[in-house]
Amino acid sequence: MNNGFSILVIDDEIQIRKLLEISLEANDYKVHFAENGKEGIVLAASQQPDLILLDLGLPDEDGQNVLVQLRSWFENPIIILSVKSAEEEIVKALDNGANDYLTKPFRTQELLARIRTALRGKQTTNNQSVVKVGDLTVDYVSRQVMVEDSAVKFTATEYNLLTLLIKNDGRVLTHQYILKEIWGQSYSDQTQYLRVFVAQLRKKIEKDPNRPKYIITESGVGYRFNSG
Repeated sequence: MNNGFSILVIDDEIQIRKLLEISLEANDYKVHFAENGKEGIVLAASQQPDLILLDLGLPDEDGQNVLVQLRSWFENPIIILSVKSAEEEIVKALDNGANDYLTKPFRTQELLARIRTALRGKQTTNNQSVVKVGDLTVDYVSRQVMVEDSAVKFTATEYNLLTLLIKNDGRVLTHQYILKEIWGQSYSDQTQYLRVFVAQLRKKIEKDPNRPKYIITESGVGYRFNSG
């Protein structure tokens, strides 16, 4: 049985490919495999997978370059699987267009959860006029936000920040990306400025701002919106 989603794995490690083949097929995903970057790009174009799992340590080309090439035309989610755990490497991958980043060795259940989140975000269309997530409702036409059926006032910046996060449900957005999108290039290093606005948002939409359900902090990297 297939759940309708296909996944392309671009990784040269045979043990990882075997592990992923067993785990993904057991969860009803259709799986394609590529052992290097060139083969991966060709398969991505021909198979049009719903999601790509990409290793950065490929034998023929740097994985970051492969990611950039894919992102020039491939719009579906890309999750990085890599032994590289340095914060700057993670931020670089996310800024290059990755939706998420997991370091090897990873827990299979965590990977499956990240895949479900990424695919859920893919299914959420940005053309919806009203989005409801738990007790949070956002009407894009009227720019109104409701929490537990009560209207909550937002400044223009707060609203823009909230909707940016929602429209990228499940995707890790780096501090720099958010700052550029909301405030412009000149604010790209003002991470403390962003923290203040995130704290304000959490006070307005979270039941417990100290234990947020919707706006999740990715330490040292950025934020992720969690719709469920």
